[in-house]
Amino acid sequence: MRNLILCGLLPLALAGCGAAGAIVGVATAPIKVASKAADLATTSQSESDEKRGREIREREQRLGALEREYRRQSEKCAAGNARACAKRDAAYDEMLGAP
Repeated sequence: MRNLILCGLLPLALAGCGAAGAIVGVATAPIKVASKAADLATTSQSESDEKRGREIREREQRLGALEREYRRQSEKCAAGNARACAKRDAAYDEMLGAP
């Protein structure tokens, strides 16, 4: 009977010293780790939208640069520069997405 009373009072006695808090922390640690891993593994819709917008802006910037390069090389090609014609064709192919 005496042991039963001591066992009942033990958690109350330990609550003040922080041992009970440590036990709860150890017990919830796997749940917190799993929750954090799930957050890192998933992508929110807004994150996906931001990534897609960034990709579109980068592609548009690249197309603008290719268009300027194409115009410059076209002028040089018209003047008879064969190397410029090859560069112009390469820029055109990249603008179309050709490999």
